[in-house]
Amino acid sequence: MAFRKLTIMFVPEGKRRIRQLCVPRFLLGFVLIFILVLGLGVTWVVRDYLRLKSELPRLVEIEKKYNSQKEQFVHLAHRIDQINEKMRELEEFDHRLKVMVNLETSQESDNQNGIGGSPPSLTEKKALLENQRELVRSMHERLDYLEREIAIGKEDKSDLHKFLEEQKMLLASTPSIWPTRGWLSSRFGYRISPFTGQKEFHKGIDISTRMNAPVVAPANGIVTRIRWDHGYGRILTISHGHGLVTRYAHLNKVLVKRGQYVKRGETIALVGNTGRSTGPHLHYEVLLNGLPVNPLRYILN
Repeated sequence: MAFRKLTIMFVPEGKRRIRQLCVPRFLLGFVLIFILVLGLGVTWVVRDYLRLKSELPRLVEIEKKYNSQKEQFVHLAHRIDQINEKMRELEEFDHRLKVMVNLETSQESDNQNGIGGSPPSLTEKKALLENQRELVRSMHERLDYLEREIAIGKEDKSDLHKFLEEQKMLLASTPSIWPTRGWLSSRFGYRISPFTGQKEFHKGIDISTRMNAPVVAPANGIVTRIRWDHGYGRILTISHGHGLVTRYAHLNKVLVKRGQYVKRGETIALVGNTGRSTGPHLHYEVLLNGLPVNPLRYILN
């Protein structure tokens, strides 16, 4: 089948000969299609170029934000390392404190320190700084570790707080101050009786002072007994718990009642001269588990 042709004539000016060119129609169509595709391609390239050029400032801003976030991650990793170091120091201090108060032996402390251990420092792992995703994962691991350490620390602090509260109550209930102001006229132990001239065991100390001088509780406790004795006169007894009892004799007046709770430094009675006595003074006894002990051992000042 013969191809249809198009004749293109070129008519020059003057007397030059007219030229003509015969072109098959399909070739002309191919050229037109090629030009159209080429135009579309150029248009797409130009449009994509213009789009990328318009987004270039935003890409630069994103890169700046990325670099800023990376710096913040590094800074946060450094802060986490610092917190972990502080936690380690606090843990060592807790162990030393427990050893001091006999809640934990030094051997147990060493064993505890030897188990497990914290993860490596974030700021020392340079590979993590180059891989932000790995850095974030490691930071989450470190935060989980710190969370576990805090939970363990809270439990340890609870035990230590309970122990110290018990010790606080024990100290508050331990006689530690003079029950009255005066001078020591007779000590604890064997002495010559001022009434019989014979050697006898003195169960407490005598503090000579003026009549009706205030007598204060040397520690927290409960008044357990108020009675009269031929030798000791008017007697007051206070139980402080933990096997400690204090007794006050030759009183002129008792200012508290049986079963009353008293605190250290609270006035409980007035010095007198009742019973068998040579003058106004306070006979003061300290009993530990029912046995008399030297009261001077319990006076700190």
